[in-house]
Amino acid sequence: MSYTIGELARRTGLTVKAIRFYSDRGLVPPTDRSPAGYRLYGPDAVARLELVRTLRELGLDLKTIRRVLEAEADLPGVAAAHAEALHVQIRVLQLRRAVLLAVARRGIQETDILMTTLSAQERDRLIAEFLDSVFDGQFAGIRQSMTPVLPQQPEPEQVEAWMELAELAKDPDFRESLRTMLRQRDFSTLTLYDVLHIDPASPAADPIVQAATKDCEVDELLAWLRAANDPRRDIYMERLAVINGWAAPESPAPLFDWFIEALSVRALD
Repeated sequence: MSYTIGELARRTGLTVKAIRFYSDRGLVPPTDRSPAGYRLYGPDAVARLELVRTLRELGLDLKTIRRVLEAEADLPGVAAAHAEALHVQIRVLQLRRAVLLAVARRGIQETDILMTTLSAQERDRLIAEFLDSVFDGQFAGIRQSMTPVLPQQPEPEQVEAWMELAELAKDPDFRESLRTMLRQRDFSTLTLYDVLHIDPASPAADPIVQAATKDCEVDELLAWLRAANDPRRDIYMERLAVINGWAAPESPAPLFDWFIEALSVRALD
């Protein structure tokens, strides 16, 4: 049984032009010619054209399709490779979608958009350089807890958080603020005191202040607290939680504010 191009078009739903195009490129070669010189195709032409159309719709190029049809390439292997390529493309498109939604929601500058298009390796390098400059090989646990990992399929709010965090990471003043916090004192010791219900200027606060300043001067601790009570730290930790999908962190600012007031009152005495 032989088919003309017109008959193949009716059977497959493809246009005559498309069939001629595939035929010219050797994907569905004619098996004969009619007395008038028109191309004739064998019974397997319908199945080959259906396969060609399916593979083209899946995004395979003509060269790869020809190798599949000629059994030079294993179709499952080609499908697996193409599926992986599509997976990468999907991740890129999802990131682009998140960036565009972030732009639509917040009106982001061009330089901020460029920050979101960094590769995972480039983002890792940016953050590693920032954290290395702050921690200088120390406090490995804290360093790890301050490391953002943008998901491969981020939500728009995670993209926004990454852009804000990246800007903070590039701020030399913020870096110095964090270094001051780490260099002077472990502020976690202050969290041992349940003080927020106590008037910081009242006599009831005296023993708490005395305990907190047992190993340092009031002025020393006060200077450190003022340097450490940087609102940018809370912003960083809040954005970090959004990026990493963590619960919102509790800010130490109220505790710092309490001790600053308590110490300030006594420093004047």
